Amino acid sequence: MSTRVKTVSVYSITLPRETIYLGEPRPGETVNEKGYIVRKGNRTVYPTSDRTVVVRIETADGAVGWGETYGIVAPGAAMAIVDDLLGPFVVGRDPRDVVVIHEDLYDLMRVRGYTGGFYLDALAAIDIALWDLCGKLSGLPLVKLLGGQRHEKLPAYISGLPKRTRTERAAFAAEWQAKGFSSFKFAAPVADDGVVAEMETLRETLGPAARIACDMHWARTADQAIAAIRAMEPYGLWFAEAPVKPEDVDGLARVAANVTTTVAAGEEWRTVFDLVTRVEKRACGIVQPEMGHKGVTEFMRVGQYAQAHHLEVIPHATIGIGLFMAASLHASAALSAVTSHEYQHSIFEPNRRLVTGDMDCREGFYTLPTGPGLGVEPSEEALSLLQQYR
Repeated sequence: MSTRVKTVSVYSITLPRETIYLGEPRPGETVNEKGYIVRKGNRTVYPTSDRTVVVRIETADGAVGWGETYGIVAPGAAMAIVDDLLGPFVVGRDPRDVVVIHEDLYDLMRVRGYTGGFYLDALAAIDIALWDLCGKLSGLPLVKLLGGQRHEKLPAYISGLPKRTRTERAAFAAEWQAKGFSSFKFAAPVADDGVVAEMETLRETLGPAARIACDMHWARTADQAIAAIRAMEPYGLWFAEAPVKPEDVDGLARVAANVTTTVAAGEEWRTVFDLVTRVEKRACGIVQPEMGHKGVTEFMRVGQYAQAHHLEVIPHATIGIGLFMAASLHASAALSAVTSHEYQHSIFEPNRRLVTGDMDCREGFYTLPTGPGLGVEPSEEALSLLQQYR
């Protein structure tokens, strides 16, 4: 009975940023009293600080597992779900039944339609914490519990070029190229001169060998996306991410069928069921699971389903303090279909002090943290910043 879960606690952490994600506000973009900004290019809300939700699960004999999920907007929503609903159903369970627990918690709200959003984010944090516990209880790193380590290191691509002008963004990318990175992605909503001009300048600056992708941020119709992608293709577009709204599955399939560039999608999906409908329509060639939205259990289901249908997997990565980043690297290292992994340098680098361990990204590659479970834990500084849900 000592391995049973005794407590589930949930916290938030808020960290200031020197530069707002995706760069300084554009004309017509203002920060409101809650610290949010809406990007006109994709009509999506972002915080002006880094915020994350952290879950701590402790067993009766004192073993501790850590999990993390998205807290960038309304963190109290995910925290309330953990504290009021999910956590009490985990207390008393054996953490080694992690997949069974995940399925039980998912089923709790099935008839109410909560198959996404804050509910699945909250579940992801608990799932990661339970997997961390499984690793610690067995004395093994998470990747070994997921079938074994396929990749010793993971190719990383530079995501986001938060500078004001197109020339400055290209120069910034070149700085990372000089550090050993050969793959890059720019964000269409802040490509102020248009995606074709952005692509042209990046290609001229980075040379013919660099891989350059475009995150289109769900902002176009299928016809608009097809036209934009075709216009970028002469400059060697690596992949086109999120070309249409997530709801437009038919539109996504139409884009994929009418361009030569590989279409990527999936960061916003919560479960493998989201992937099934896209595979049926051959709507994308690259799947981008996000650990903070899925947790380890669903991440692996998505990755394995993608593998079974011969799709490439390039995981998405918003970092938080690094707990779900570590989980993402372990899961990615266990999947043969993973060919690269997003590197959100503007979050990873400033926040790396907030976790212990040897997780790193250097010269174009991630290295997994070593040690049991995730291989990382909140640092003393992170622990001092935890704000418990009330």
